[in-house]
Amino acid sequence: MKFKTVAEAFNFYRNKTVEELETRAAQIGEEIDGNADADVDALNIELKGIKEARDNLANRADAKRTLSVLETMRTEKRDAFNAENVFESAEYRSAFYKTMLNQKLSEAETRAFALGMEVAERRNDAYNTASNSAAVLPTATLNEIIKKARTIGGLLGECRAFNVPTKISIPIGTPASKAAWHTEAAAVESENVTLANVAFDGYEIMKVFSISEKVRKMSISAFESYLVDELTACVMELLGYALINGDGDGEGTGLETGVTWVKTAGATKNEVEVAAATDLTYSDIVSVVSLLKRGYAAGAKWAMNNKTLYTYFYGMVDDTGRPLFISDPKSETIGKILGFDVVIDDNIADGKAYLGNYAKYLGYNLPEGIVIESSRESSFKKGVIDYRAMAIADCKPLVTEAFVRLHKKQ
Repeated sequence: MKFKTVAEAFNFYRNKTVEELETRAAQIGEEIDGNADADVDALNIELKGIKEARDNLANRADAKRTLSVLETMRTEKRDAFNAENVFESAEYRSAFYKTMLNQKLSEAETRAFALGMEVAERRNDAYNTASNSAAVLPTATLNEIIKKARTIGGLLGECRAFNVPTKISIPIGTPASKAAWHTEAAAVESENVTLANVAFDGYEIMKVFSISEKVRKMSISAFESYLVDELTACVMELLGYALINGDGDGEGTGLETGVTWVKTAGATKNEVEVAAATDLTYSDIVSVVSLLKRGYAAGAKWAMNNKTLYTYFYGMVDDTGRPLFISDPKSETIGKILGFDVVIDDNIADGKAYLGNYAKYLGYNLPEGIVIESSRESSFKKGVIDYRAMAIADCKPLVTEAFVRLHKKQ
């Protein structure tokens, strides 16, 4: 077959296999070499058409390989989440809010949400739910809630945050004794590090709040912002209250009951008590500071409510007339009392001031985050949607000797 143009030859050979193209090219070569009467011009046109067809096949193969790589990358990205990080994935976060808003999920979001529910169901030591409308709060949202709670102020922004299973004993290091001068070649006895073991319990925190049906029209970012504000107010503020006043009976343990307060007349002194009819003096404040062991004093802060600060500390001066409380507007902190920063917490009762290292030795635990469940049944007649937030949490002083207290009776 003779071809008048290269395009005609290309169209004839473009659907042939590589083997067929190579076989025909070899035959053309033999014909040119062995036949003096061969139509060389026509054969050259055919060879050029074969070459273009061969190049076309190579380009198509490269395109298929590229598409395969891209598809693999899309699949890997789509399935990047696993049981360990599913709550941190963007797919789960989007699926969580779409589920709460009763919106349709994509394929990747459906898989992420299903995996998240499977992980949540395995956590039967904390809570278990069979409802497909209950979901663990995405990690990004939970972090935002904790971050916002810390900006509110109080001891919640100062203490340690844990994310460990309940009933597990956690070792907490305490200050070690100082080193000693060593005599050359003398043996030195090893010293065991003193550890305080702490085990968090699991107590339920629950809050039900309702919003109108128009929430279904909210954007995901708007609904997330609403949840952050609501859960910060109900869950984290309750933890902040428990850090001070929790009695440990079905709730976390706070400084008030978690530490056995012994007056300065006792064998173990960790509190200075001033009678209601007696004025608080500079020496009383110094006495409180002297009760805190040196190892805990590094990083220690005062904690009291606003009324206590401005009623008893604001106008007090030392023996030389210098003010006891020094405000610190430069660093935007409350100020200092005898060199220790002041933390204002309205959960603390009037006339009480704690001094201690909260960042190391006061903590709360949220082992499984916060679970949100929605229901349209209970408020059907009102046209609102009920959302229930539930968390397993605990709090307590980790090392009780890290705190001392001033108690001015009212």
